[in-house]
Amino acid sequence: MNDQHDHGALGDAEYAEFMELAAEEGFDTEEVESAIGEAGHGPLPVLAVVGRPNVGKSTLVNRIIGRREAVVEDKPGVTRDRVTYEAEWAGRRFKVVDTGGWEQDVLGIDASVAAQAEYAIEAADAVVFVVDSTVGATDTDEAVVKLLRRAGKPVVLCANKVDGPSGEADAASLWSLGLGEPHPVSSLHGRGTGDMLDAVLDVLPEAPAQTFGEALGGPRRIALIGRPNVGKSSLLNKVANEERVVVNEIAGTTRDPVDELIQLGGVTWKFIDTAGIRRRVHLQEGADYYASLRTAAAVEKAEVAVVLIDASESISVQDQRIITMAVEAGRAMVIAFNKWDTLDEERRYYLEREIETELGQIAWAPRVNVSARTGRHMEKLVPAIETALAGWETRIPTGRLNAFLGEIVASHPHPIRGGKQPRILFGTQAGTKPPRFVLFASGFLEHGYRRFVERRLREEFGFEGTPLHISVRVREKRGRKK
Repeated sequence: MNDQHDHGALGDAEYAEFMELAAEEGFDTEEVESAIGEAGHGPLPVLAVVGRPNVGKSTLVNRIIGRREAVVEDKPGVTRDRVTYEAEWAGRRFKVVDTGGWEQDVLGIDASVAAQAEYAIEAADAVVFVVDSTVGATDTDEAVVKLLRRAGKPVVLCANKVDGPSGEADAASLWSLGLGEPHPVSSLHGRGTGDMLDAVLDVLPEAPAQTFGEALGGPRRIALIGRPNVGKSSLLNKVANEERVVVNEIAGTTRDPVDELIQLGGVTWKFIDTAGIRRRVHLQEGADYYASLRTAAAVEKAEVAVVLIDASESISVQDQRIITMAVEAGRAMVIAFNKWDTLDEERRYYLEREIETELGQIAWAPRVNVSARTGRHMEKLVPAIETALAGWETRIPTGRLNAFLGEIVASHPHPIRGGKQPRILFGTQAGTKPPRFVLFASGFLEHGYRRFVERRLREEFGFEGTPLHISVRVREKRGRKK
């Protein structure tokens, strides 16, 4: 067991002290270690599952993540528009990008499969390519193979729907794709998925290729996101034209979006180009659809998401989806309201009301009002980004956190449910970027109480501009072995 990993963000002494506390409260050592390991990991490597519609991608993803879906995000009220899930196999954790939920026909099947694959490959460290072995390789499959070759990422070929020995021959014919050994799998029955996942772990790096800025002393990475036509490009041009440093022209491969290095407030930042997938899409729905794929790719690579919202229009469902995407990816966040200079008194009044009702769940994100056209207030963007990054990297020592939890439990105990009163016994912050907490409790804590704890954590310690992940472990009944 490599100790370094399991401590999360805890130092050795702090970890030892914490484990002692856990044992006193009757928690199983292994369970506590796994809870800290789970919350304490840094960014995880990403595995993308790609393939044509109806080859069984989603079933396979469900197999890979087991029944963990429900556990991955315990925040209520989050629109389910998700693409990434956490999974674990043979003691290693990784993220799975599921392109199965996006079967979109607006552009004809080939174009949308290609675009999904392109996005997924862009964001991933390794790819599982799913082919229906009963049908064999189609032209669309061949097109995806070309994309995979160009990207040069490791690929594991999954021959799905092999339900018995007769299917093995169909699977073998997929050697012809030139992607190496086809792994025969029945994602419906789970047959062969273990062997396939072993092959995946062989090619998946321990940590994602994308190292976070400070290790290399590189510039911090910002994704400028927002719905189409909200003014992202004009904002970037405004920022860039005035103080353009160099634009990185080192495009290692065709799919590298060119990231702009821009100097703002005396600091160089890397703005990740969200026009990462350059597709000329003629249909409107298609354009929105690709915009959201692009956004997801940019957010995965960034440390901070600056969400641009058009202040002259009502806050839309699409704005909220984009915000949700950044929150679920666990990135630091700044909300920038564009076209602020065009508002009259009445619109300002209504906008404030909308912000309260529609964006209440991210009241913690710093807000700036800017104008991409005139460049007004651009200088306010930098302090907001720095604040958000500082919140994202904040860590509270375990001793201080437990003193604070003790006060909460004493002043605002959990409501009694079914004759029992669950208590938070102790907790620790196991990771940062974003701050991740594990609370150990004597019973189930309901959502309202968890939200209350999060609110108090923010009041006490700041955490401005960052989502918080709080997971709760409940103590098993004493004396009962699992």
